[in-house]
Amino acid sequence: MSYENILVDFQNGISTLTINRPSKLNALNKATIQELHDALDAANKDANTKVIILTGSGEKAFVAGADISEFAHFDVSNGGKLAAKGQELLFDFVENLSTPVIAAVNGFALGGGLELAMACHFRLASDNAKMGLPETSLGVIPGYGGTQRLPQLVGKGRAMEMIMTAGMIDANQAQAYGLVNHITSPEELLSLAEKIAGKIMRNSSVAIKGAIKAVNANFKDSVDGYQVEIEEFGNCFGTEDFTEGTTAFLEKRKADFPGK
Repeated sequence: MSYENILVDFQNGISTLTINRPSKLNALNKATIQELHDALDAANKDANTKVIILTGSGEKAFVAGADISEFAHFDVSNGGKLAAKGQELLFDFVENLSTPVIAAVNGFALGGGLELAMACHFRLASDNAKMGLPETSLGVIPGYGGTQRLPQLVGKGRAMEMIMTAGMIDANQAQAYGLVNHITSPEELLSLAEKIAGKIMRNSSVAIKGAIKAVNANFKDSVDGYQVEIEEFGNCFGTEDFTEGTTAFLEKRKADFPGK
């Protein structure tokens, strides 16, 4: 499948999706959100894809925000529908993918860009990255999950300050907050993402799918995360990966997981 606003590259079990609107600093418009959904869905359904890396083209921005020109004229009803559809189509969709998604944040990740990075399973950043939720400076609040995921990642007080001031933090501050896991140079960002992806791919993709579901359950209202963990733990015992993993351990050899 070909896309207008994103680039897709597959190598050695890794699908790299690059948001490619450099003239707009990779801002998210409706078309790009739909294309990201389609590409992520395709990668997730591809048995050969073990890890997805999400990044932005150029050195200036991961995603500089949403495309404001698309919704500046919206009324209350349209604004609510915009947030609901975007969350369902992309942001919640990314968070709940069974294939690990790593955000490689290069440059600016603002507004919808930071919300997209936060929806990924974890984040890496270039040392020139700048992150923030500037929506209140436009008379609106984050609408793609920012008010929920940012407090989960950095704590309520820090999230409140970032949202209320509409300010940006740099990569070092983001790492200190727990918003990103690792920092590297722009030139080494994708290499680092691929290195970590390689470590992930050595493990059971079936077990990782269960782990993602169990971890996410802890952040959902009225869901008992411990019970989900128990269920997913039990499910592992019926998989070929469990048989291979435990057999390989007992035989003192490297496991060759079939992914089943």
